[in-house]
Amino acid sequence: MGWGAIMDHRRASLGWVPLRGALGALTALLALVTMAWGAEPPPPGPTWVVDPAGPGPQLPPAGASLFDMLFAGPGGRHALPFPFEALVARIGAELVADPGSTLPPVKAVLIPLGRSLQRSAAAPDYFRFPRVVIAADGAPAPGSPWLLRDRLYIGYLEKAAVLEVISYNEAAGRFEFQLVSDYRAGGQPRVRYANRNVCFACHHNGAPIFSRALWDETNANPAVAALLEAQGRDFHGIAPRRGVDLPYAIDNAVRRANRLALTQRLWQEGCGPGPDGQHCRAGLYAAALRLRLADGLALPPAQAIDARTAATLKATAARLWPGGLALGRADLPNRNPLQGLTRWPDDPAARQARAHVPAAFDPLAPRLPDSFWRADGADAVAEAVGGLAGFVADGDWARFQAALARQGAALPRVVRQLTCTPLPASRASRCQDARGASLDLDPDSRQVRRLSLDGEAARAPFALTPRPGLRLAGGDVLEALDTTGVVRGQGRLRLTVRADSQALGMALARIAGGADADLLPGGQPFPRAALMRALLTALGDTPRERPGVSPPPALAADPGGSALAEGGLPASLAAFQAWCAACHLGSEASPPNFLHGPADGLAARLRQCAPRIYVRLAMARLPFAARAKTPMPPETLLPALGTHPAAWAASPARAGLEVTVAALLKAESGRDPDIDSLLAGGYEALRPCLAPTP
Repeated sequence: MGWGAIMDHRRASLGWVPLRGALGALTALLALVTMAWGAEPPPPGPTWVVDPAGPGPQLPPAGASLFDMLFAGPGGRHALPFPFEALVARIGAELVADPGSTLPPVKAVLIPLGRSLQRSAAAPDYFRFPRVVIAADGAPAPGSPWLLRDRLYIGYLEKAAVLEVISYNEAAGRFEFQLVSDYRAGGQPRVRYANRNVCFACHHNGAPIFSRALWDETNANPAVAALLEAQGRDFHGIAPRRGVDLPYAIDNAVRRANRLALTQRLWQEGCGPGPDGQHCRAGLYAAALRLRLADGLALPPAQAIDARTAATLKATAARLWPGGLALGRADLPNRNPLQGLTRWPDDPAARQARAHVPAAFDPLAPRLPDSFWRADGADAVAEAVGGLAGFVADGDWARFQAALARQGAALPRVVRQLTCTPLPASRASRCQDARGASLDLDPDSRQVRRLSLDGEAARAPFALTPRPGLRLAGGDVLEALDTTGVVRGQGRLRLTVRADSQALGMALARIAGGADADLLPGGQPFPRAALMRALLTALGDTPRERPGVSPPPALAADPGGSALAEGGLPASLAAFQAWCAACHLGSEASPPNFLHGPADGLAARLRQCAPRIYVRLAMARLPFAARAKTPMPPETLLPALGTHPAAWAASPARAGLEVTVAALLKAESGRDPDIDSLLAGGYEALRPCLAPTP
């Protein structure tokens, strides 16, 4: 039974109409209270960029994940290298390392005691079989068809032979969540799309999440690293002892990844329809290309983007989202799983207890928005352009720059003449012109400092050479810098600029006025690859075919399995289907799939899971500070179930589920259950929801 069918059944049986999203529920409640008192309605609240209560369809509505595309093999199957080091190397082959960094383009950390659904799979040998987390944050290799930077994340747990994959789907404009099972030597890896309801319970933006500094769950924690080293084994080529540089890089990649949804929302909806919308998207694309060409050095706002584009975006976005757009937090509170521990215990039960994730650190807990985007914000347009600049550079970027240079070289040069005067108490001089251009010449260091030609932020110092060849803000190239007219710090300095920005403008005009203009309408994800092909064509460079790219493998989702038999279950048991099926009906064992299987075995499965279900249901009626665990269902998904945390805590439906489970526990022990007794040995000491397999 799919999510839609489950919700239809729930609504029909309970007669509730869902409120879409936590912010929407709060806004609606405030509006009702305000109308009741006859006061002025409150200003509209922000809209979620991604509604955590709206995961979307389980299978991609268009396209496929980057993971599918990258590892596509013959016959519609995946070709996954093994061992894991080979898989990482395959990803790394599509990336280039940052020349200014010693770090590899694929970042990796070890997390023995983390917060993923697989956290207990290695118990009690957490440090012998730590979870590996990798993130691709390198730039695309020349010629690579894939833009993997910030768009591919994999968690690998050797003991479970499972890969958990989050990778971007450009055609759908969203991240996809996938599971790979039987990833082992001699295994037959099976790739499936995961249950998005489960994923969104923690991944509130539908994107990767990671801890905040100091990343004490990872091998950046010296105590964790020491226990890993004591195992005396190789961890897939990953050093067990490492500083904070790698988790810091992953943290930054995750933060950027979570903003991809904002960029897509602004591209698809923020410019609106019609000619103004098309012009707006073309203007955003042009500004993003210029920003990327200049390595992030932006012109002043009035020059960075044309006035019509800025006005269209601001007016349309203000109408669509009067309260702005809210982006959920992607970072989790830092957690040290070894806090207060003097030595790693020998007792397996004591080791198991360290896997406990308190409510305050649980990724299931609701998180306040991390940031807001408002149409009337001072940096609103700059943020839209900056986000889009992260989409434009792929493996064809070097070809694009070469084609642009050829077109720019055919145009007349722009010459700027600056008047230089000596700086007081210095051999350096300051050179300026009437249009606001400025730079400092330092003959001692043979450097140019504080270069700014059009009022942009000053460029970092660079060497004084006859042909600097620097990209300027806006995308032009400083082709030559002639200082022969400057004597003892005084005289005339001549700059020769190649007008690549003019060549770019001409190419974009050809796209907007030609057959490729259909790439610019709204309502669809940003067509990165198609626009780059059109741009290369407009610049006179025929795009080459992508060799060796197979079609994506056939898409497969978790099939699930319904325990619901209409009319064949007591109402008390059928209620679990209504409230829990979205996450606990699948075929995967994490989270516990106690609803999966024949209807006549449901009572036995609930009995096995009763201690944990009782605790999770009871947590909803406790204040947050008193909770040992997060409640179930996850509070971020309650709006999709037609309720909200306060209403759920007091609802007869929740109380009915708790009464049913309490009766199962009383029948087993002969006494009424209570939370304190159940948690006396810790949550991890409760029997597992799924009975051990023989």
